[in-house]
Amino acid sequence: MARRAPRHDHDAGGPAELLAAKAALRQEVWSAMREARVARFPGAVGRIPNFTGAEAAAERLRALPAWQAAAMLKANPDSAQLPVRQRALEDGKTVYMAVPRLAGAEPFFALDPAHLAEPPRKAASISGASRSARRVTLDSLSPVDLVVMGCVAASQDGARLGKGGGFADLEFALAAAAGLIGPDTVCVTTVHELQVCPAGTIPLTGHDVPLDFIVTPERIIDCRAGHGPRPVAGICWEDLTEEKIAAIPLLAAQRPGQHSGAKSAAAEAGAMTEAGAMTEVPGPGRRPAR
Repeated sequence: MARRAPRHDHDAGGPAELLAAKAALRQEVWSAMREARVARFPGAVGRIPNFTGAEAAAERLRALPAWQAAAMLKANPDSAQLPVRQRALEDGKTVYMAVPRLAGAEPFFALDPAHLAEPPRKAASISGASRSARRVTLDSLSPVDLVVMGCVAASQDGARLGKGGGFADLEFALAAAAGLIGPDTVCVTTVHELQVCPAGTIPLTGHDVPLDFIVTPERIIDCRAGHGPRPVAGICWEDLTEEKIAAIPLLAAQRPGQHSGAKSAAAEAGAMTEAGAMTEVPGPGRRPAR
């Protein structure tokens, strides 16, 4: 019998039936990848799955105009997107990578391609970043041109499904509130074809961040027409449990009524308002307003 993965949404907020539907879809995708033997070590179950063809998908992403125009990337730390981070460094792009689970007071790695302690392939890994990158705070980051997100599944209307912890959406919300992600910042993922679902398959909540492009080893899927305007980016405090807030120092510091550095909750709310709907890919040199 196939092993069922432990659920990562134990501290997630939201309707129980929606969380259950997402959990069932994750299990379906993980099982399909395992049966097709396209999941690389240590396997698909319970994680953002590394997949056969991840390098080919990263190469295909390289051809996207939004990639070529980007100088600063924010990327997830999962193995599936290591080839993307590697190629970003090879192409001279600065990569901001979240520390797993946003742990610590400095929850981001800043990888500068001009100052790496080892080759991009090694520096782009979590262990390599600990040697080549600087650990930095959110307010130390510069605005980003492209956001790379990991997925368990992605649908052709731009809906994405993570492993249930909600960290990708939290990273996006925090960065948008700080003015680092704007209305024209493009969001992409790289996945195996078995992770791509028909439009309308993935149930959504108000804080779920839609994708603009899904890149597989075989094709690029433009989702922008399918997902329409992006909702205003901000932290949906009502969807967060006390356990989740307490586990992430950066999140706890951003809670309304508290201050993080020089930023007040009012200033962050203003920044959230500016993060409106996305409608186009940014041109070369274009940056979101801070």
